Amino acid sequence: MLEVRYDGWLREFGAPNREQLEAGSLAELLETVEQRHPRLRFKLRDETGQLRRYVRVFVDGSDVSGSTGVTTSLAGARTIDILHSIAGG
Repeated sequence: MLEVRYDGWLREFGAPNREQLEAGSLAELLETVEQRHPRLRFKLRDETGQLRRYVRVFVDGSDVSGSTGVTTSLAGARTIDILHSIAGG
């Protein structure tokens, strides 16, 4: 089981503070998250299924957003942190 933790902004769209989920890849995890919390659809991923530019996902503390992204294997992972970063000028 993976412990999935969400930031405050994502909780505004129905995500809990944290929950326990099972998934073999980040893409599979995000699909499950979007099914459980429909208001998160298109908040985390774009229409092509890729992570949105300002979404950061950490697998056991390592940011996979810009590297392997949704293809990241979650085999052996324990915690997933999903954050929506803030951009400004």
